[in-house]
Amino acid sequence: MLYHLEIKQIVDYPRCRVYRDFLRNIMQDRSIRTNGESYLFYFMVLCSYANYRTSYRKMEGISYLVGPGEWVCTTAELSEWFRTRFQHQAVSIMDYLQEQHYITYSRLGRGNLIKFVITGWNKSNTSFDYNYPCLKDMGFFFFPVAAVHELISMGKCSEMDIVLDLWIHAIYNDEQVQGSDIGPVVYFRNNTGNPLTNYTDLAERWGISKASVSRILNKLQEKEYLSLVSFTGRHGSVIYLCNYLSTMFSVSDVMIDKEEVSMAFQIPVQLMENVFQEDSTIKDEQIMIEEDSVSNEEGSVSDFNIRAMVRKVAKILSAQGVSCCECPRTQYKLYSLSDCKEGNLKYSLSINCPDGKIPYQFELTLTPAEMEQSHEEKGGKERYE
Repeated sequence: MLYHLEIKQIVDYPRCRVYRDFLRNIMQDRSIRTNGESYLFYFMVLCSYANYRTSYRKMEGISYLVGPGEWVCTTAELSEWFRTRFQHQAVSIMDYLQEQHYITYSRLGRGNLIKFVITGWNKSNTSFDYNYPCLKDMGFFFFPVAAVHELISMGKCSEMDIVLDLWIHAIYNDEQVQGSDIGPVVYFRNNTGNPLTNYTDLAERWGISKASVSRILNKLQEKEYLSLVSFTGRHGSVIYLCNYLSTMFSVSDVMIDKEEVSMAFQIPVQLMENVFQEDSTIKDEQIMIEEDSVSNEEGSVSDFNIRAMVRKVAKILSAQGVSCCECPRTQYKLYSLSDCKEGNLKYSLSINCPDGKIPYQFELTLTPAEMEQSHEEKGGKERYE
């Protein structure tokens, strides 16, 4: 049977753009507390000071070479950034981040200077080979979203950690997230497309009580950091961020990562039973299909044709530059998203890399050509009449 196959990539961006002046502004807001057991705020502060390009910094009469992802500062500066009362408290924070492998640092001079290096900086931020002075209060850096989940799960979040968690999870004008066309909405990427959340989930996420969640959100709303839209009953609330658009879109020169560019296209594909399988390097054991995704009912797609479709998609994506589709260890997981009786058959396809890379997510739609043609004829007849 002839189908039209629509392939649409579901992109979950692995990093977030954070402007340095945004962090500088909230660092100066003393009304937002920083006391907590999560280290998100401290790590983001260090990232905001890290170099993008190799440069020199003169400290105590000595010039230090500072590469991408590195910086040199005094312990007094570090204590001021972290808003600790004593310098040894700031150093203790550095010790913990080093133990968790987020940074490495060393004491220079007589111990008054600290040179730190952000672990894996080049994975999220592009480094340049030429020398250029780095303006520390301008521009932006990319922060990995995975690090946010790790850091806030380490313990009780401070008010500052919560502000940053909300900011990084803001989505604007994304058709996959409901309500994002109205404004920047907080969405914690639960694959539902629904930004509704409740105090119970937020309390568990941030390691605090529901009463504390209510107090902090109301406080941030009064300070015009966010706008809280609550629904009656047990539906939950939607959180919109204020001043997000003016901050995030003040600079237009964004670095493009090809893994963050979604693909969507349609192709005709013919699926026939008992036809010799075209030559493919993908083995049956690489394709995992949910049991409910295949059926013997009329109008459904058999297990044989489902596997043929996955192989066809892998071949197309390989030609588009998705190298994972050329690896014999890659796993393909297919789930049904619709009932066979609906006509259009929708599937979710996850392509999982054995080397631990972020998996590719696709939505596949099979539309029978005969059905599409009948709709066109019907529409043409109605227009004619």
